[in-house]
Amino acid sequence: MPVSKPARLLVLLGGLLAAATPGAAAEPAKVVLLGTGTPIPDPSSSGPCVAVVVNGHSYLFDAGPGVVRRAQAAAEKFGMAALDATNLTHVFFTHLHSDHTLGYPDLLLTPWVVGRRKPLEVFGPKGIAAMTARLKEAYAADIQVRTEGFEGLNKRNLEPIVHEIEGAGPVYKDENITVRALAVPHGSWPQAFGYSIDAGGRSIVISGDTALSDSITEACRQCDVLVHEVYSADRFDLVFGQRRGRYHANFHTSTKQLAELAAKSRPKLLVLYHQLYFGPRDEVDLEKEIRRTYSGNVVNGRDLTVY
Repeated sequence: MPVSKPARLLVLLGGLLAAATPGAAAEPAKVVLLGTGTPIPDPSSSGPCVAVVVNGHSYLFDAGPGVVRRAQAAAEKFGMAALDATNLTHVFFTHLHSDHTLGYPDLLLTPWVVGRRKPLEVFGPKGIAAMTARLKEAYAADIQVRTEGFEGLNKRNLEPIVHEIEGAGPVYKDENITVRALAVPHGSWPQAFGYSIDAGGRSIVISGDTALSDSITEACRQCDVLVHEVYSADRFDLVFGQRRGRYHANFHTSTKQLAELAAKSRPKLLVLYHQLYFGPRDEVDLEKEIRRTYSGNVVNGRDLTVY
């Protein structure tokens, strides 16, 4: 059932009041899967985006297709005002593949159009500044009409603050969260990152797209939540036979490899996302494949779930 406008306003107001109440007990950070998909246009899975919500603030990791509407859906479903479109003010990109960035113009423009009061702060690999500049060029006519026409929008609130990440290490810290970039191998990309996050008393690691990575293993080390991409080793062998595909071996992590990584890093919860099934989803059990050699907690992530 659609959420009414008054109900949405109550969700937003309630979240803001809770965040602003002096002495209010800080809640543990929540990991919200907004999108778990891949380039495959699966209508049940939006493009990759993981949100960390803490103390009434949200921090997005990647911006796949559908990001703003998925965030708004999560705001209304879970009563998280931090994910209201107007409160989306921080994004960290893992790499610049299209399925992780196609929601960027949406994230840049839509919250601004509906009332974001501050610029979007953007972190990502080298190339994100050029992408940002070209997106502004592409939407120059729209921006001109909205700022110089009857809407009279404040152009200052549109201007993103872009930070290009030079390499692995700390990239951001405020009173709610600390974010560290992890260099990961993702095929021929010169830069690709995972992220290690400390927020609300929880340690969270997000892999982004990566082949089997020692940096993810080391960053987790009994972390609270590891969100990791994966593909089905069983289906890969069935579909491709004995011929090992160079693409997946260099760009992604199989269930067999991820089980090995998890056994070493021992997360309290392993959440699968960016899943490649190589066949009908209901015929592939990624959790079962992982559990053959890994005994820890694992869940196959879905859009609009919270951990």
